[in-house]
Amino acid sequence: MAEEEKLVAPEASEAPKAENTEAAAQGEKRGERRPRRDARPNKRSPRNDRAEKKEYEERVVAINKVCKTVKGGRRMKFSALVVIGDGKGKYGFGTGKAGEVPDAIKKALETAKKNMFTLHITKNGTLSHEVVGKFGACTVFLKPAPEGTGIIAGGPVRAILELAGVRNVCSKVYGSRAPINIIRATNQGLESIHTYAQVKALRGK
Repeated sequence: MAEEEKLVAPEASEAPKAENTEAAAQGEKRGERRPRRDARPNKRSPRNDRAEKKEYEERVVAINKVCKTVKGGRRMKFSALVVIGDGKGKYGFGTGKAGEVPDAIKKALETAKKNMFTLHITKNGTLSHEVVGKFGACTVFLKPAPEGTGIIAGGPVRAILELAGVRNVCSKVYGSRAPINIIRATNQGLESIHTYAQVKALRGK
């Protein structure tokens, strides 16, 4: 009888150990964290978008308050004038109007990205030749300058030349001082610039 009890006792002691191991395994399975459904590896977070480098540099030239008188009273809005550029010869400008200043700037940026121009810049970071741009009652005179001169220009003209990538230039504005007219006159002058190859082709050489 004593020997039988000794033989049975080990079997009884092994059963709870097996149950404990099974319970521990189930506990580990329950404790495992399931992957989130929205945790996608290719999903772009807003932080990554902010960290990305902007394609164009932006500059707000002017913000005006606009009033419209209607039957019920006056409606207040804001208009924004924005210039963008990559500093390598590409630039653009646009205007936007909205009830809030940030919305007006956002509309102006969208318009500027659709209204892009290309400018040829020499090795010294200046223009190929003298040019005069006109728009309405505004006239803008642009003249190349040697290295180290910098940008000698007013606010709107400076904004469009700096963002376009011009480093040395002299300018003078005549007539209207409205920012949008100055920018349009400057753009008209920059568009009329010809490179050495273009002038050579026009002369038939």
